[in-house]
Amino acid sequence: MAGAYPQEIDLAFAGSHELRKRVHATIDQNPTQTTLFRDISTYILNQTSQATIEPAAKKRKLDQSSGIQNGAAAGMGILANSSVKAWRSYPGTSFSIPQRKKLALELVLEKKSGGIRGVGADGSVEFGIAWEDVDQIFCLPVPEKAKRQHNFIVLPVHGDGVNPVPDSIKPPPEPIVWTFEEATGKNIIEGEDPGPGPIAEAIHHCLIQAGTDKSVVFPDADEFASAIVQNHRKGEKAYHVKAHRGSKDGYLFFTSVGIVWGFKKPLAFFDFPSIDSVSYTAVLRNTFNLVIATPTQEIEFGMIDQADYSGINEYVQKHSLQDASMAAERRAKKLNVNPPAEKENGANGAAVEGEDGETELQKAERLLQEQEDEEEEDYDPGSEGESDGSGTDSEEEGEGREDYEEVEGDEYEEGYEEGEGEDEEMEVQEDEY
Repeated sequence: MAGAYPQEIDLAFAGSHELRKRVHATIDQNPTQTTLFRDISTYILNQTSQATIEPAAKKRKLDQSSGIQNGAAAGMGILANSSVKAWRSYPGTSFSIPQRKKLALELVLEKKSGGIRGVGADGSVEFGIAWEDVDQIFCLPVPEKAKRQHNFIVLPVHGDGVNPVPDSIKPPPEPIVWTFEEATGKNIIEGEDPGPGPIAEAIHHCLIQAGTDKSVVFPDADEFASAIVQNHRKGEKAYHVKAHRGSKDGYLFFTSVGIVWGFKKPLAFFDFPSIDSVSYTAVLRNTFNLVIATPTQEIEFGMIDQADYSGINEYVQKHSLQDASMAAERRAKKLNVNPPAEKENGANGAAVEGEDGETELQKAERLLQEQEDEEEEDYDPGSEGESDGSGTDSEEEGEGREDYEEVEGDEYEEGYEEGEGEDEEMEVQEDEY
């Protein structure tokens, strides 16, 4: 029945391809509803027409809105103009950053300009970001939710929360985060993907049309998948690692373009060129900490489950993140300049293991176990209260014992044999100290 639908319907629902298809399908099933949908469409068009004739006071409010990206409507170009129609619109979207409220998510595409914006019920533009200012866009599953949810994270250039922001950019640009909840049960439309795929495809189309080489990044099991089973969804892979940054808890995602920390403020994205090295600290039997070093700071993520160490370490080795000498080469590639020359003995190589074949975490675990074993061997419950000896030589013998206890390893024992005199004992001590 293509071409038989009233023009008002196509105009009124031009911003939502999916909704327009549903209206067409309803008319096909029940043609008597055509008049009703035409009247509804006419009403929508009239309301939209009135909204474009805004009083001057309302325009000033839009221009002065602090929610707009970079703090000025002028920096958003056509996005700030609410009369510019959206190519795609998703009403009732739940945003969490930069504002926590439900707004209409709009994708604006005008030739090679446009971008993403959040629009209020009154038609006012709350915030937005131009396509050309997008650094990365992620679609990541929200952990520990009974219903499948995904967070879209739009990171602006200089808005990764890790690298310093140039002084000329004030205030610093903020990410945009909204939640997509998959349709379930009777809300699923036959023939349509209930997941975040259609929105991601629409965003990708806009990015291509805008002349960028960006795309929406999804988690990938080939990069990292958690070894911890989700109790509420045992048959599915989990792509997150629970951790703490200071007193705040959150999740780490190890993606094909870098490491993401979310979803609470402040978000952080460590792209590979910005990482100098990755190391492990506070290694215990059940948990360990991950320290990511950049040229300007070190950020520690604590209380990570030991079960995920193997997967994280494979990811770190795959991208040579433990070798600080690789950082300059990665940054050189990003800036499209000549990488530094290779250093001798493979200093720019990807090897991350020590000379004995141990990784950094394995070495820390071994040292921790050796320390505990030594403490158990040294403990003697019957030694408390015993005398350290007396007589004229007691002080010298006591000092010798203290020196002996402070020496680690077998180095002291090699020079000391049972049955040798005190002169030989003191001579050994003088040689070593």
